Amino acid sequence: MQARFVTFEGIDGAGKSTAVRALAGLLDERGIDHILTREPGGTAVGESIRGILLDRRSEISPETELLLIFAARQEHVLRVVRPALERGAWVLCDRFADASYAYQGGGRGIALDRIDTLRDWVLGTLRPDATFLVDAPVELASERLGRRGDAPDRFEVEAQAFHERVRATYLALQTREPERIHRLPAQWTPDAIQAHLSEWLTSVCGGAA
Repeated sequence: MQARFVTFEGIDGAGKSTAVRALAGLLDERGIDHILTREPGGTAVGESIRGILLDRRSEISPETELLLIFAARQEHVLRVVRPALERGAWVLCDRFADASYAYQGGGRGIALDRIDTLRDWVLGTLRPDATFLVDAPVELASERLGRRGDAPDRFEVEAQAFHERVRATYLALQTREPERIHRLPAQWTPDAIQAHLSEWLTSVCGGAA
C-alpha cells in the first residue's frame, strides 16, 4: 500500500492528540505500518529546539522563532519523515508546515513569502497527502488547556488575540486547500471524530475501516 503523510493541525487545546490517536488506532486495525511524530520535535535535535521554543523564559524574536522551527523541521524531515515514507510506512505528524503559516505568519505577523522560501528550501516538493484541522473556538481551547492542570508554555500564554489570528489563518488555509485540509470541529465527540477518520480511511484504502 502506498505510504501516506498525514498531518494534524489546530490551536493549542483543540484536541489534536485525540484525532492522531484515533487514526493510529484505525491503522493498527488494518495492520498498516505507521509512525507517530510531532513538530517541533521528532528528533533529538528537534526536541532540544522544542524545549527552547516552549520555555516561557526564552526571549526570542519572531524571526528567530521561525528559523528555529525550520531548523528542527529540516532534521525531522531528513531523519524521520522521508525515511519512513521511503520504506512504505505512513507518517502521522502532530503539526507540520501549516503551523508555521498559522503561528509565525498569522500569529506573529511574519510575511508569508518568507515562510514560502523556507518551506521550499527545507521541504522541496514534500507536502502532506492529507491534513486534519481540529478546529476549536479559542474560548473552548483555552478552557480545555485550563483543565489539564499543566503550566502553560510560551505559546499558550499568548493573548487571546494571538490565538484568534492563528485560528483564522488555519481556516484560511483550509478554505484555500479543501481537498487536502479536512476540518474536524473540536466540539465533535471522540466517537464522531473516529467515525469521520474511518470514513476517510475507507475512501483512501478501500474496504471496511
